[in-house]
Parts: sequence; structure tokens; C-alpha cells
Amino acid sequence: MKMKSLHGWQLNASQATEIQRRLAEQVSRSNELGDVRFIAGVDISVSKQRNTATGSVVLLKYPELAIAEVQMSRGELDFPYIPGLLSFRELPLTLAACDKLKITPDLILVDGQGIAHPRRFGLASHLGLLLDIPTIGCAKSQLCGSRTEPEIEPGDYSIITDKNETIGAVLRTKRGVKPIYVSIGHKTDLQNAIGWVLKCCHGYRLPEPTRLAHLAAGGNLEPEKYNTSLKASN
Repeated sequence: MKMKSLHGWQLNASQATEIQRRLAEQVSRSNELGDVRFIAGVDISVSKQRNTATGSVVLLKYPELAIAEVQMSRGELDFPYIPGLLSFRELPLTLAACDKLKITPDLILVDGQGIAHPRRFGLASHLGLLLDIPTIGCAKSQLCGSRTEPEIEPGDYSIITDKNETIGAVLRTKRGVKPIYVSIGHKTDLQNAIGWVLKCCHGYRLPEPTRLAHLAAGGNLEPEKYNTSLKASN
């Protein structure tokens, strides 16, 4: 996959914060999605014993949402854990996993924030800008802003606002479970982001791309099984 070189990775917190402010201006909040044939999900699993982690990307065929490819990357985490700057900690391994993909996804769902971030530049926006691919943030918790609780039916949502700006939505994906927090990553708008997350939910709280990426990062999917079948089909 082609990746833009927008900055280095050997940074301190002040430098990373300034990069976020600068690059946030380049994020597209307009829908630029065309035909979607492949959707990817990304996630990362951090080892509690050591300062290491596993980044994963799971590529699904759409609309079947069948697994086409699973790629992983393991290594050390060079950036400290600082809320609001997680992309600088997690993206190197995520990008390394994405770089192994044999097919470029048309859309990426990210277990993290997009513009629902104090500086409007969360992990999903950062990844989308680096890969120049539409991305959607699908976080399990709220980072900033104010909102009300959505109604109880799948598809119900409420808006997240911060400083009089709409930055995301609290989306109910399954009755009786906690909602998720959806925001624009890059090259999409909020309504399309909500729509695609719902299209990717198959009876679980989380959409399939990020749910499976979470399983893969935790060692609960077998990459060789899917990557072998992909090579055979090509």
C-alpha cells in the first residue's frame, strides 16, 4: 500500500500535539467513497508484561463481509501512553500491518476516534490521511464533547458536540448493549459513516471489521488460513 510521509515518529508530546493541529486542517469531512468492494478493520493489542504490541488489519469482502486477508505486525511501542496522542503510539505497528495487504481497501474502520478528538485528529483521521483512504472512527468510549443517550433500537443515535461543533454520533448498534462512538475519520461525512457502521454490524455491538481485527490482534484468528486462500483465488 502507498503511504504518505507526513512526519517522523521520533517525537515528544509537544511535537506530536503540534503535528495534530497542523494535519487536522487536511482532513476531508466530505464523502469521497465510490464503489466499496473491500472493507478493512484495524486494531492493536498491547502486552501487559512488556512494552510490545500486535497491530492487525482484517480485510473483508463487501457485501458478504467474508474474510479475505489478515495481516499482523508485532514490535515495541516507542511512544508513551498519553491520552489524546494514542495514534503516535499505535500507528507504526498498524501501518506495518497495512503495508502487507495485497489488496487495497476501499474503506477502513478504526477502533478509535476520528475527529471526535480535542484537536479533531484522532487515530482514524491520522491513519486515513497517511494512507489517503476513507476511514471511520468506531470507538468504544467517548473522548471529548457532550451528548445525550440514544434511544434503545439499533440504528438510533444522538449527536456529540464540542465547542458548538458536531464531532460525532453515539450509535446504538444492538438492543440492550452500550452504544459505540462514531466519527468522521477521513474522506467521509457523518451520515455516511453511521450508515457504513450499521451495514457492517452483524448482531454484535462492534462492526465486523473492527471486531475481527480485535480478535486477530489478540491471537484469536489464524492469518495463514485466510492469506493462503487469498493467494489461491488470485
